[in-house]
Amino acid sequence: MMKDADDQQLIREYKKTGQLEYLAALYERYMNLVYGVCLKYFDEEASKDAVMQIFEELIEKVKQHEIQQFRGWLHVLTRNHCLMKIRASKGRVVSLDDQPFMESGEISHPENGNGLEANLQAMEKCLETLPEEQQRSVRLFYLQEKSYRQVSDITGYDMNKVKSYIQNGKRNLKICMDRN
Repeated sequence: MMKDADDQQLIREYKKTGQLEYLAALYERYMNLVYGVCLKYFDEEASKDAVMQIFEELIEKVKQHEIQQFRGWLHVLTRNHCLMKIRASKGRVVSLDDQPFMESGEISHPENGNGLEANLQAMEKCLETLPEEQQRSVRLFYLQEKSYRQVSDITGYDMNKVKSYIQNGKRNLKICMDRN
């Protein structure tokens, strides 16, 4: 059943039974993606460690979130995990062998670890310049990994407004970051 099941079926079964076999079967499909994203941030050993840590995070997070597209959701979770690890290691030397930080250039990141903290601080300042609705929606969606529906429920904003606030907030954040 597990090999033939689609992502949503495996998620449902895992949430219903709590059996790790379902989550493991699902994660196995995307381990190469997770590893590839981690390699953009870390060396091989640290990337292998991160792949295991992310699986451990999934054990709880999959239960907590309403996931529509597992692959995209996992990609965001992985990227956030890596960025938080780098931020937590602030002060330690981070070697990235001139590899870019991001798989896509949506938000500019430095090519080495030296300017990362400054970049994160600049992003935080830019976030604070966004209109309240955009700021709140972007923080919930990207930083707290809430779904559109969860952002709508938390804020009381209409679902279409949430999508608009997130899209506009992301664009305004990028414009602000490019200026800085």
